[in-house]
Amino acid sequence: MKASIITIGDEILIGQIVDSNSAYIAEQLNSIGVKVIKMLSVGDDRLAIINALDEASVGADVLIVTGGLGPTNDDITKNALAEFTGAGGWRIDEPSLEIIRQITTQRGLPMNRQNRDQARVPDNCETLLNRLGTAPGLWFDRVRTSIISLPGVPFEMQALMKDVVQRLQTSLRLPPVFHRTIATCGMPESVLAEHIAAWEHALPSGIRLAYLPNPLTGVRLRLSVYRPDATTEVLVAKAIDDLRAILGDVIYGEGDDTLASVVGRLLRQRHATVAVAESCTGGKIASLLTSVAGSSAYFKGGVVAYDNAVKTDLLQVCASDILTYGAVSLPVVEQMAEGVRRLLKTDYAVATSGIAGPDGGTAQKPVGTVCIAVATTQGATSRTGQFTNDRLRNIDRSAATALNMLRLKVINDESKPRFR
Repeated sequence: MKASIITIGDEILIGQIVDSNSAYIAEQLNSIGVKVIKMLSVGDDRLAIINALDEASVGADVLIVTGGLGPTNDDITKNALAEFTGAGGWRIDEPSLEIIRQITTQRGLPMNRQNRDQARVPDNCETLLNRLGTAPGLWFDRVRTSIISLPGVPFEMQALMKDVVQRLQTSLRLPPVFHRTIATCGMPESVLAEHIAAWEHALPSGIRLAYLPNPLTGVRLRLSVYRPDATTEVLVAKAIDDLRAILGDVIYGEGDDTLASVVGRLLRQRHATVAVAESCTGGKIASLLTSVAGSSAYFKGGVVAYDNAVKTDLLQVCASDILTYGAVSLPVVEQMAEGVRRLLKTDYAVATSGIAGPDGGTAQKPVGTVCIAVATTQGATSRTGQFTNDRLRNIDRSAATALNMLRLKVINDESKPRFR
């Protein structure tokens, strides 16, 4: 089974937004054994879209299109699809219209013509109900290629893509695929690959390994078996047991586990609480922790201590230490962690201070230098990381490193501390 992907939008071609949709769609298709053979990006131009549809259809059993389904005049994907697939006319999809009514009412918006027209679809397609937005998905079944058009808004596309994957598996009778994914953190991809090279080489025939790096989640290792049999689950489980023996605490979870969800689970198990004091990460760690449902059970709050006065006045960091060592230093970040732990009366605390960039670096402390500390009732431990020249990536990697340091501290803390 082969697929092509088209993303539509002028904003992609001019670099205004990054095309994350293609990567997500390809990953989802690959998870069910569908091979992506082509990816195209085109602007909001009728002829360009039709030409792209024609090109991407060649050799593809499935063609997935995202973008251009909105209510404005530059959203012309539906018209191009109707023309390309030979639609005889248009119809109003009543279930989609009702969803649009509900959404506009909830948002306190009038139901205008542009909103109503989003429920107007070609008469030769099936609609995919989009309960998170006003643009329904469209499914065209053709002789050689099924064309599926999804909204360009990532969270709307991702929700509909789950339904698409399930339907493709069922309707196209795809062979089963067995996956298990192991989440790691604290070891760069190249180092990890070298460290497990012998293990990878010894994997049983039929088990494929994929490296999936991400600055926020670390490197995920996905083991896949296409056309699994009765022995597959046992063989993969044995391979993962061997991997755990090699990597130990570098492995933090499986499947959809994130560092934040795993840290939350560990804190719940210990009935422990955490607070954060963030400078260079600007609230990113707090955002990750609170993205987990039920985080109020263990996350008490945080302080974004961007200015040195906040560090000294609120967190009781010694002003002379800032002068002596600098705000980006281990003594200062340790005091930040200890200060917020005392302030919010928690068992653990995490703090960051660094030079995210692109400016502010020196020869001694270049851009990407980040100090991170974890504090408990027994004191604070800290480390300095040297990341990249990219501001947003530095923030992501600093937050991930901080959460991983917290995870390891909670795992290895035999005293199971409570605030005192």
